[in-house]
Amino acid sequence: MSAGSPYKVTSLANGVRVATAWMPHLRGVNVGVWVEVGCRHERKNEEGLAHFLEHLLFKGTSAHTARELTCAVEGVGGYLNAFTTEDHTCYYAKADAAHFGRLAEVLLEMYLDSQFPEHELERERGVIQEEISSLRDVPSQWAEDLLAESLWPGHPLGRPLTGTLESVQRIGREDLLRFRQRHYTGRNTIFTVAGPVSHEEVLRQVRRPLERLPKGQASRPLLALSPKARVRVESEDTEQAHFALGFHTCSRTDPERFALRLLSVLLGENMSSRLFQTLRERYGYCYSAQSSVVTLVEAGALCVYTDLDPAKLEKAVAAIRRECARFSAKAPSKRDLQMAAQYAIGQTRVALDSATQQAGWMAESLMAVGRVVELEEAERAVLAVTGAQVHAVARKCLEFGGAAAALVGPGAGLGHLEKMVRG
Repeated sequence: MSAGSPYKVTSLANGVRVATAWMPHLRGVNVGVWVEVGCRHERKNEEGLAHFLEHLLFKGTSAHTARELTCAVEGVGGYLNAFTTEDHTCYYAKADAAHFGRLAEVLLEMYLDSQFPEHELERERGVIQEEISSLRDVPSQWAEDLLAESLWPGHPLGRPLTGTLESVQRIGREDLLRFRQRHYTGRNTIFTVAGPVSHEEVLRQVRRPLERLPKGQASRPLLALSPKARVRVESEDTEQAHFALGFHTCSRTDPERFALRLLSVLLGENMSSRLFQTLRERYGYCYSAQSSVVTLVEAGALCVYTDLDPAKLEKAVAAIRRECARFSAKAPSKRDLQMAAQYAIGQTRVALDSATQQAGWMAESLMAVGRVVELEEAERAVLAVTGAQVHAVARKCLEFGGAAAALVGPGAGLGHLEKMVRG
């Protein structure tokens, strides 16, 4: 770390990394346990295991019930939660920094000593199945899930994070125990603290319990290399058509990732972007249009999403194609590139005022490149991007012949989506 850096990292003998961000101006603290395993690490017939395991860690230990664990955090005004992604799972708690020790104790007790009682497993199975069913009631989420399946067909990245009703029904206690033993190891674990708590204090609190973890092996996902994208349409009785478009892009360590981010900003990440200005401001096709970037260990995607009147879908897709073609034909102007760079930098700076975002920055940096990236280093990389580099990335990525697309909406007229997208 550079002199004056707020970040410190200590690696324990069993591979656990303890990372802290010193934020003395805050009252609150964010404490997290991150494990480098998500849905993409699931083997055949394990669909939904990573997410199911996340739920079960809240259901009691040998010393405390689920309610006692929750009350220990909420009883001091804190917040306890977790989430699962494609390649990692996070358990975290937030409260006044005076209660840092309690937050760390609760999280580590859950992480190291959850018991998975059979009655809780059966109850939570029903909860997760309700969660899966409820996702179908959110057309935008359904369209995004279909887009993932279309981008990576037949691969774990293309499966729902939650699994399916059928796969969740198959999961038993022994499956969960084996999955935890295989993946919840020292080499896969990162412990983060962001707030007004010193690195030394954190180590005093967590070193001994974290050293109980077996070192284990680093989890290796099944790589998704050059998959053939698809177009998916689901007829649903909704007022609007929910359209998602995806292009395969570079990984999270590729030097092109900074140019890719600026391409996404220019394309659709804010109100001055080309898609927003064209689809909403010029033609009034939709209320919102947005783009985003997903980067993974060996792959990535640039995604576009909009919801609109089905009668306007064909014209909107044509407009999206035209705007993408403009990026592929010509580099952005110097002024537009500078605005995009300043937007990306400004958004990151504001986000990192939050302890929650600082914790994510540390963990994701360690997972991606094995060290915490300083903000100034990331900003220099963004400012160094040239118009020619953005143009090169656009020419490589924005290829509609290999694009993935998904659509959820009223059935009439949706059958021509592949022709709309791929021409």
